[in-house]
Amino acid sequence: MTENIIFDLGCVLVSLDDKRCMDAFAAIGCGEVVPYIANHRTEDIFFDVELGRISTRQFCDEVRRMCRTQCPDDDIVWAWNQLLTGISDEKKRLLTQLAGGHRLFLLSNTNDMHWQKCRADFFSYHGSDASRLFERIYLSYDMHLAKPDPRIYEAVLADAGIRAADTLFIDDGLANVEAAARLGIATLHETTGHDWTTRIQQLL
Repeated sequence: MTENIIFDLGCVLVSLDDKRCMDAFAAIGCGEVVPYIANHRTEDIFFDVELGRISTRQFCDEVRRMCRTQCPDDDIVWAWNQLLTGISDEKKRLLTQLAGGHRLFLLSNTNDMHWQKCRADFFSYHGSDASRLFERIYLSYDMHLAKPDPRIYEAVLADAGIRAADTLFIDDGLANVEAAARLGIATLHETTGHDWTTRIQQLL
């Protein structure tokens, strides 16, 4: 029996809109950032802020340098957060149901800007929130590790006190689920944003 479920954040739970984010950066005069988003680039400042190597302020400083602008931090953070469009009530309902019989965890490659937006605005559901839905929350910028590095899965298993054999991991990144599977964790590769909502009961 699968006792534990580890969820990814983006695409699995939170819907994403690349175009909305790109339009937002263009609107504040930071069009040089658009290719990073269009090409799903994860290097340079985007990777550094995701690993917690640089702060939000340092991220904004680098965006200003790249774009040769004096755009304030708040505008840059707003534009970056336009990538995130929310979590459907269906998914929150399923999470609430699953939390009644399983130990739920969140493991995300993310940054402080995106997480604070998600935590504040997206998880509220009939009195529940992220801290109630998930037993523990693991974020790359806090851990200074990122999927698919096997060390991040090993750290989660050890910290949570759970066994790979009793755990299902759901992620939209193929490399991420493959890395988890090599450690003996059962996996579901999310491809549409809704695969897990229709298949979850078959896998538990």
